[in-house]
Amino acid sequence: MPAARRRVRLYAGRVLEVSFTVEPFVLGHPGPHVLAAVDAVRDWGVEVEFGPFGSIFAVDPADVGKVVGVLLDAAYRNGATHVTVQVGGGDE
Repeated sequence: MPAARRRVRLYAGRVLEVSFTVEPFVLGHPGPHVLAAVDAVRDWGVEVEFGPFGSIFAVDPADVGKVVGVLLDAAYRNGATHVTVQVGGGDE
């Protein structure tokens, strides 16, 4: 069985949880680099839990690379100096 097909079976019905922080960070005043990153994820139809010290969303494993890619692109195009992204197993 091809590796791609094995991955689809392995992750079927699961989601991955992605947490991210966009810098520079100013408490209570998210800059355009932060808001653009959140909006880019939401434009994919993914709901973002926006928090003061980081944000979280859940996404299908098949889309995680694309969604994280648009997040990074939007953040850096709008002035981010550093983005931290962590991906975890989400629902088991």
